[in-house]
Amino acid sequence: MLNSKQRAKLRGMANGLETILQVGKGGINENVVKQVVDALYARELIKIRVLENSIYTAKEAAAELAEAAQCEVVQVMGSRVTLYKPNPKEPVINLDA
Repeated sequence: MLNSKQRAKLRGMANGLETILQVGKGGINENVVKQVVDALYARELIKIRVLENSIYTAKEAAAELAEAAQCEVVQVMGSRVTLYKPNPKEPVINLDA
């Protein structure tokens, strides 16, 4: 569980990130969840865009992806969702400092 300072630090780090995944009319399926898990393992912090033709709102998609990928929702802003999950073997992002 992230506290407010950690969440603020991650939001700042996410400003420069590009969106790497999109949730469209196909919704959230096993393939999308696998892509999210793989991306989180490699990067720890990712941005996802929820397209207008999706059956999900950004908040709904964020909640479902966070539960399926066992990660934290950093923020939902407009149609963009930022997710975070530390790499269990080699963490890159240090939230203690």
